[in-house]
Amino acid sequence: MAKISALKILQSQGFGSRNECSALIRQKHVHIDERPVADPAEEWDYETIRFIKIDTDTWPFFSQLYLALNKPSGYECSQQPTHHPSVFELFPPQFIKRGIQSAGRLDWDTEGLLLFTDDGPCIHALTSPKKQVTKTYRAGTARPITDEIITKLKTGVLLRDETEPVRAQECIKTGELELELVIDEGKYHQVRRMIAAAGNHCTRLERIAIGSLQLSDLHLERGQWCYLSAEQLAAAGFKTSP
Repeated sequence: MAKISALKILQSQGFGSRNECSALIRQKHVHIDERPVADPAEEWDYETIRFIKIDTDTWPFFSQLYLALNKPSGYECSQQPTHHPSVFELFPPQFIKRGIQSAGRLDWDTEGLLLFTDDGPCIHALTSPKKQVTKTYRAGTARPITDEIITKLKTGVLLRDETEPVRAQECIKTGELELELVIDEGKYHQVRRMIAAAGNHCTRLERIAIGSLQLSDLHLERGQWCYLSAEQLAAAGFKTSP
Protein backbone atom coordinates (compact mmCIF):
# COMPACT_ATOMS: atom_id res chain seq x y z
CA MET A 1 0.00 0.00 0.00
CA ALA A 2 1.40 3.41 -1.02
CA LYS A 3 2.76 5.65 1.72
CA ILE A 4 2.74 9.45 1.55
CA SER A 5 3.84 12.15 3.98
CA ALA A 6 1.36 14.32 5.82
CA LEU A 7 2.90 17.33 4.09
CA LYS A 8 2.21 15.92 0.61
CA ILE A 9 -1.29 14.91 1.64
CA LEU A 10 -2.15 18.50 2.54
CA GLN A 11 -0.51 19.84 -0.60
CA SER A 12 -2.40 17.38 -2.79
CA GLN A 13 -5.69 18.71 -1.38
CA GLY A 14 -4.83 22.34 -2.12
CA PHE A 15 -4.22 23.56 1.43
CA GLY A 16 -1.23 25.66 0.45
CA SER A 17 2.43 25.67 -0.48
CA ARG A 18 5.00 23.36 1.07
CA ASN A 19 5.83 25.96 3.73
CA GLU A 20 2.19 26.78 4.42
CA CYS A 21 1.21 23.13 4.85
CA SER A 22 4.25 22.45 7.02
CA ALA A 23 3.30 25.37 9.27
CA LEU A 24 -0.29 24.11 9.59
CA ILE A 25 1.00 20.74 10.76
CA ARG A 26 3.67 22.02 13.14
CA GLN A 27 1.21 24.45 14.70
CA LYS A 28 -1.11 21.49 15.37
CA HIS A 29 -4.02 22.60 13.20
CA VAL A 30 -4.29 19.27 11.35
CA HIS A 31 -5.97 15.93 11.96
CA ILE A 32 -6.02 13.07 9.46
CA ASP A 33 -8.73 10.49 10.12
CA GLU A 34 -9.22 11.69 13.72
CA ARG A 35 -5.50 11.49 14.52
CA PRO A 36 -3.58 14.70 15.29
CA VAL A 37 -0.58 15.32 13.05
CA ALA A 38 2.53 17.06 14.39
CA ASP A 39 5.25 15.94 11.97
CA PRO A 40 5.09 16.93 8.26
CA ALA A 41 7.18 13.87 7.39
CA GLU A 42 4.88 11.37 9.10
CA GLU A 43 3.70 8.83 6.54
CA TRP A 44 0.17 7.58 5.92
CA ASP A 45 -1.44 4.88 3.82
CA TYR A 46 -2.62 7.02 0.93
CA GLU A 47 -5.42 4.68 -0.15
CA THR A 48 -7.06 4.50 3.27
CA ILE A 49 -7.32 8.23 4.08
CA ARG A 50 -10.94 9.29 4.52
CA PHE A 51 -10.83 12.92 5.60
CA ILE A 52 -8.67 15.83 6.72
CA LYS A 53 -9.59 18.23 9.50
CA ILE A 54 -8.11 21.74 9.61
CA ASP A 55 -9.05 23.24 12.97
CA THR A 56 -12.85 22.77 13.05
CA ASP A 57 -13.36 22.23 9.30
CA THR A 58 -13.52 18.64 8.03
CA TRP A 59 -12.89 17.86 4.36
CA PRO A 60 -13.29 14.49 2.61
CA PHE A 61 -10.06 13.25 1.03
CA PHE A 62 -10.14 12.67 -2.73
CA SER A 63 -7.17 11.79 -4.91
CA GLN A 64 -9.20 13.20 -7.82
CA LEU A 65 -11.90 15.79 -7.27
CA TYR A 66 -15.23 15.66 -9.13
CA LEU A 67 -17.81 18.37 -8.49
CA ALA A 68 -21.23 19.41 -9.75
CA LEU A 69 -22.44 23.02 -9.54
CA ASN A 70 -25.90 24.44 -10.07
CA LYS A 71 -24.64 27.58 -11.76
CA PRO A 72 -26.61 30.77 -11.15
CA SER A 73 -27.12 33.40 -13.81
CA GLY A 74 -24.67 36.29 -13.63
CA TYR A 75 -21.45 34.28 -13.31
CA GLU A 76 -18.70 33.73 -15.87
CA CYS A 77 -17.01 30.35 -16.31
CA SER A 78 -13.53 31.87 -16.20
CA GLN A 79 -10.94 32.33 -13.50
CA GLN A 80 -10.27 35.75 -15.02
CA PRO A 81 -13.78 37.13 -15.62
CA THR A 82 -14.30 40.37 -17.50
CA HIS A 83 -17.75 41.68 -16.56
CA HIS A 84 -19.24 39.37 -13.92
CA PRO A 85 -18.10 37.30 -10.91
CA SER A 86 -16.38 33.98 -11.57
CA VAL A 87 -18.08 30.66 -10.86
CA PHE A 88 -14.82 29.65 -9.17
CA GLU A 89 -15.67 32.08 -6.36
CA LEU A 90 -18.46 29.67 -5.37
CA PHE A 91 -15.93 26.98 -4.34
CA PRO A 92 -13.59 26.71 -1.33
CA PRO A 93 -10.18 28.23 -2.15
CA GLN A 94 -8.31 24.93 -1.76
CA PHE A 95 -10.27 23.48 -4.69
CA ILE A 96 -8.92 26.26 -6.89
CA LYS A 97 -5.37 25.73 -5.60
CA ARG A 98 -5.50 22.05 -6.54
CA GLY A 99 -6.38 23.01 -10.09
CA ILE A 100 -10.04 22.26 -10.75
CA GLN A 101 -11.29 23.24 -14.20
CA SER A 102 -14.79 23.37 -15.63
CA ALA A 103 -15.66 20.60 -18.08
CA GLY A 104 -17.21 22.90 -20.65
CA ARG A 105 -18.77 26.28 -20.02
CA LEU A 106 -22.10 28.03 -19.71
CA ASP A 107 -22.74 31.62 -20.77
CA TRP A 108 -22.89 34.19 -17.98
CA ASP A 109 -26.70 34.40 -18.24
CA THR A 110 -27.26 30.62 -18.51
CA GLU A 111 -28.03 28.58 -15.41
CA GLY A 112 -27.76 24.92 -14.52
CA LEU A 113 -25.50 21.91 -14.37
CA LEU A 114 -21.76 22.45 -14.67
CA LEU A 115 -19.06 19.88 -13.85
CA PHE A 116 -15.59 20.56 -12.43
CA THR A 117 -12.59 18.31 -11.86
CA ASP A 118 -8.80 18.23 -11.57
CA ASP A 119 -8.81 15.01 -13.65
CA GLY A 120 -7.47 16.08 -17.04
CA PRO A 121 -8.44 12.95 -19.01
CA CYS A 122 -11.97 13.17 -17.59
CA ILE A 123 -12.28 16.79 -18.77
CA HIS A 124 -11.16 15.70 -22.23
CA ALA A 125 -13.72 12.89 -22.27
CA LEU A 126 -16.49 15.28 -21.25
CA THR A 127 -15.62 18.05 -23.71
CA SER A 128 -14.14 16.35 -26.78
CA PRO A 129 -16.47 16.72 -29.81
CA LYS A 130 -15.58 13.14 -30.75
CA LYS A 131 -17.19 11.85 -27.54
CA GLN A 132 -20.53 13.52 -28.42
CA VAL A 133 -21.63 13.86 -24.80
CA THR A 134 -25.22 15.10 -24.85
CA LYS A 135 -26.43 18.16 -22.97
CA THR A 136 -30.07 18.77 -22.18
CA TYR A 137 -31.41 22.32 -21.89
CA ARG A 138 -34.68 23.87 -20.77
CA ALA A 139 -35.37 27.13 -22.60
CA GLY A 140 -37.93 29.86 -22.07
CA THR A 141 -39.10 31.71 -25.16
CA ALA A 142 -40.57 35.11 -25.96
CA ARG A 143 -43.34 33.72 -28.19
CA PRO A 144 -45.44 30.54 -27.99
CA ILE A 145 -43.83 27.26 -29.05
CA THR A 146 -45.38 25.94 -32.26
CA ASP A 147 -45.14 22.55 -33.91
CA GLU A 148 -43.25 24.26 -36.73
CA ILE A 149 -40.53 25.46 -34.35
CA ILE A 150 -40.14 21.97 -32.84
CA THR A 151 -39.89 20.46 -36.33
CA LYS A 152 -37.27 22.99 -37.43
CA LEU A 153 -35.13 22.35 -34.35
CA LYS A 154 -35.32 18.56 -34.83
CA THR A 155 -34.66 18.57 -38.58
CA GLY A 156 -31.95 21.24 -38.48
CA VAL A 157 -31.50 25.01 -38.70
CA LEU A 158 -28.70 26.97 -40.32
CA LEU A 159 -26.91 29.28 -37.91
CA ARG A 160 -25.36 32.52 -39.06
CA ASP A 161 -21.74 32.07 -40.15
CA GLU A 162 -22.20 28.28 -40.31
CA THR A 163 -22.20 26.23 -43.51
CA GLU A 164 -24.00 23.13 -42.22
CA PRO A 165 -27.34 23.01 -40.39
CA VAL A 166 -27.40 21.89 -36.77
CA ARG A 167 -30.24 19.95 -35.19
CA ALA A 168 -31.44 18.92 -31.77
CA GLN A 169 -31.10 15.24 -30.96
CA GLU A 170 -34.42 15.54 -29.15
CA CYS A 171 -36.83 18.44 -28.73
CA ILE A 172 -40.16 18.61 -26.89
CA LYS A 173 -42.59 21.35 -25.91
CA THR A 174 -42.92 21.53 -22.11
CA GLY A 175 -45.06 24.66 -21.84
CA GLU A 176 -46.59 27.39 -23.95
CA LEU A 177 -43.35 29.37 -23.66
CA GLU A 178 -40.93 26.55 -22.80
CA LEU A 179 -39.15 23.68 -24.53
CA GLU A 180 -36.47 21.13 -23.77
CA LEU A 181 -33.85 20.10 -26.28
CA VAL A 182 -30.81 17.84 -26.39
CA ILE A 183 -27.64 18.65 -28.34
CA ASP A 184 -24.30 16.87 -28.65
CA GLU A 185 -22.25 19.85 -29.84
CA GLY A 186 -21.04 22.97 -28.08
CA LYS A 187 -21.02 25.81 -30.58
CA TYR A 188 -20.97 29.41 -29.37
CA HIS A 189 -24.42 30.37 -27.94
CA GLN A 190 -25.72 27.33 -29.79
CA VAL A 191 -29.11 26.82 -28.17
CA ARG A 192 -30.02 30.51 -28.23
CA ARG A 193 -28.94 30.77 -31.87
CA MET A 194 -30.89 27.64 -32.81
CA ILE A 195 -34.07 29.00 -31.28
CA ALA A 196 -33.54 32.33 -33.07
CA ALA A 197 -32.95 30.52 -36.38
CA ALA A 198 -36.21 28.61 -35.83
CA GLY A 199 -38.12 31.90 -35.54
CA ASN A 200 -38.35 32.57 -31.80
CA HIS A 201 -36.26 34.22 -29.08
CA CYS A 202 -34.71 32.56 -26.01
CA THR A 203 -35.44 34.49 -22.82
CA ARG A 204 -34.07 32.02 -20.26
CA LEU A 205 -31.79 29.01 -20.51
CA GLU A 206 -30.91 26.26 -18.06
CA ARG A 207 -28.82 23.12 -18.57
CA ILE A 208 -30.62 20.31 -16.78
CA ALA A 209 -28.48 17.29 -17.71
CA ILE A 210 -25.10 16.22 -19.02
CA GLY A 211 -25.36 12.76 -20.51
CA SER A 212 -27.59 10.85 -18.11
CA LEU A 213 -26.49 12.92 -15.10
CA GLN A 214 -29.59 14.89 -14.12
CA LEU A 215 -29.42 18.15 -12.18
CA SER A 216 -32.72 17.31 -10.46
CA ASP A 217 -31.17 14.16 -8.94
CA LEU A 218 -28.46 16.24 -7.20
CA HIS A 219 -30.92 18.45 -5.25
CA LEU A 220 -28.77 21.57 -5.54
CA GLU A 221 -30.06 25.10 -5.04
CA ARG A 222 -28.69 27.82 -7.32
CA GLY A 223 -25.06 28.46 -6.43
CA GLN A 224 -24.68 25.20 -4.50
CA TRP A 225 -22.14 22.49 -5.35
CA CYS A 226 -21.67 18.87 -4.35
CA TYR A 227 -19.05 16.15 -4.62
CA LEU A 228 -19.50 13.50 -7.27
CA SER A 229 -18.05 10.05 -6.82
CA ALA A 230 -16.26 8.18 -9.58
CA GLU A 231 -19.06 5.63 -9.25
CA GLN A 232 -21.71 8.29 -9.94
CA LEU A 233 -19.84 9.44 -13.01
CA ALA A 234 -19.32 5.88 -14.22
CA ALA A 235 -23.05 5.20 -13.81
CA ALA A 236 -23.68 8.25 -15.99
CA GLY A 237 -21.30 6.85 -18.61
CA PHE A 238 -18.28 9.06 -17.90
CA LYS A 239 -14.82 7.58 -17.58
CA THR A 240 -12.54 8.81 -14.79
CA SER A 241 -8.84 8.29 -14.19
CA PRO A 242 -7.82 5.26 -12.09
